[in-house]
Amino acid sequence: MDPVILLVIVVALTLVFDFINGFHDAANAIATVVSTRVMRPTTAVIYGASLNFVGALLGTEVAATIGKDLVDPQAITMVTVFCTMIAAICWNLLTWWKGLPTSSSHALIGSLLGATFFSSGGLENIHLDKVWDKVVSPMVTSPVLGVVIGFSLMTMLTWLVWRTKLPKTNRRFGRLQILSAGFMAVSHGHNDAQKSMGIIALALMLTYPGEQFDVPLWVILSCAIAMGLGTMSGGWRIIRTLGSKMIKLQPIHGFAAETTASLIITGASQFGIPVSTTQVISSSILGVGATRGFSAVRWGIVGNIVWAWILTLPLTFGFAGLLMTLMKTVF
Repeated sequence: MDPVILLVIVVALTLVFDFINGFHDAANAIATVVSTRVMRPTTAVIYGASLNFVGALLGTEVAATIGKDLVDPQAITMVTVFCTMIAAICWNLLTWWKGLPTSSSHALIGSLLGATFFSSGGLENIHLDKVWDKVVSPMVTSPVLGVVIGFSLMTMLTWLVWRTKLPKTNRRFGRLQILSAGFMAVSHGHNDAQKSMGIIALALMLTYPGEQFDVPLWVILSCAIAMGLGTMSGGWRIIRTLGSKMIKLQPIHGFAAETTASLIITGASQFGIPVSTTQVISSSILGVGATRGFSAVRWGIVGNIVWAWILTLPLTFGFAGLLMTLMKTVF
């Protein structure tokens, strides 16, 4: 196949993935503000989509991690990238259909690693030190931070308002939650949209050998628009899981969870760490909810989410590897 045609196909698939990422992970930014009834659903998705777009324009550190730090670009082909995107898209659609708030980031990374492994015939072209530092370690530490910081912040806020009547507390934190939801939407766009930018930049470098890794402005804008449009489409299945099935939230809980998650995600983005925004907001909600007693948390739902987290990397790795093996017989 003509390399330019394959490049166009890969770019289109990546933008489709970014769109799906938008509605798959829309819940990350707006689930709590919808479930606490601070904002109407339609208003919330437009608000979240707009700030997702803004966040996507803020940097390319995470894009560089995805595009050149995890695997050796010299050892893979455009077919590798093609298989990566197909596997990641399939996983996102499956988990969206099931209403599971899994990580689009880990789906993309697992697919990239699996396709690379089966493309080049081993681990030598996977940068295991970077995978450990920027994927595996944050996969463990970021949810722990979400629970600990969320619990601590909520405990502090409870102490501050314990003499205030509930209606007054809800009004105050309802206003503050609009700001925290906006912060969450910006941080989500900043981290998640960059992953697709990194894939397209990698595809450009493979199509035009000799070019340095770079994220052109048109790539940044395209990914920002695709994610914003995806967020506007809703993703209500996962919003219901995060916003109400895990735990019943009040505005003060939503504010604490969104603030906690936003701080963690923003910090990760500055260091080029493709953290799972889904894991961070889910664990932050869990930490905040735990202040009401462990019986307030629906642990069956939490267990399903955790299993989906654990299985995302190995299953996408295997599926992308299977696709790569099949494609090698064709190309």
